[in-house]
Amino acid sequence: MDRRKFLSFAGSLIALGILPVNLRAEDYRKLKPAVWEAHNIDDATKALYGMKEVIQTDQIQITVPKINSSGAAVPVKFETTIDAKTIALFQDANPESAVAIFEVTPYDVKKYASKIKMAKNGTVMVLVEGKDGKIYMSKVTTQVAAGGCEG
Repeated sequence: MDRRKFLSFAGSLIALGILPVNLRAEDYRKLKPAVWEAHNIDDATKALYGMKEVIQTDQIQITVPKINSSGAAVPVKFETTIDAKTIALFQDANPESAVAIFEVTPYDVKKYASKIKMAKNGTVMVLVEGKDGKIYMSKVTTQVAAGGCEG
């Protein structure tokens, strides 16, 4: 085997050895359908995490414009310093409140950005399930000048 082929082969093996073995994603729509059918944040939270106490914290930062010209694409950025298992994004302006749930690995940078539709003024909430088993929460309110869910 010539040197180039050997180095290419050896590099491939090393790269495969470095990749995390536990590459998977949970489909929370199938796993916990009640989360996605809940019409308010409290019901969605209970469907996702059970009846655990929720602790308000400043270790979760949410950035949302105070006033949005349109609810069609409200920019939301959020990050946390909490050692997390899952991070969930909710809003209370639409009929169903769940927006997204992220499984967190030890290698993740816990900074997220998304655009969500909001039919009216409302609250954006981020819940973090810590590796300590506790649920942490932060929320902000935002105003929408024109609803985004009508069209």
